[in-house]
Amino acid sequence: MTEPLHEDSARARDEGLVAWTHVIYGLHALAVLIGVTSAVTVVGAFVFSLPSIVAVVLSYLKRGEAAGTFLESHYRWLIRTFWYAVLWGAIAIVVTMVLVITIVGILIAWLPVLVVGVWLIYRVARGWLALKDGKPLPAA
Repeated sequence: MTEPLHEDSARARDEGLVAWTHVIYGLHALAVLIGVTSAVTVVGAFVFSLPSIVAVVLSYLKRGEAAGTFLESHYRWLIRTFWYAVLWGAIAIVVTMVLVITIVGILIAWLPVLVVGVWLIYRVARGWLALKDGKPLPAA
């Protein structure tokens, strides 16, 4: 039995949106890779690199199309990951600066930025794997 034309166009739209979501995850993964392979931290590359900024702009532009689908949770996840990275990155920098002032702090000053970097890698990987499996993400 053939499906109505509007269902075919809806499926094509959803497949196109899934492809866009893969592109956005790929841009964020590229930003993480830049941070891992260069002198920049993962957090710095994720927040300030062009791939990540393009990814968050695309996330805002495409999230309306995802309303009511499992992709809605992915766009919420992507946008929150970026803004939490800005927040946690700023907090990590302040904590790092305070730790550097103390003698003991010099030995562990890298830790806050490392923790945020690992968290970013986790968020990008978990989200992209859930997208690959066609699963929604939790609200947080």
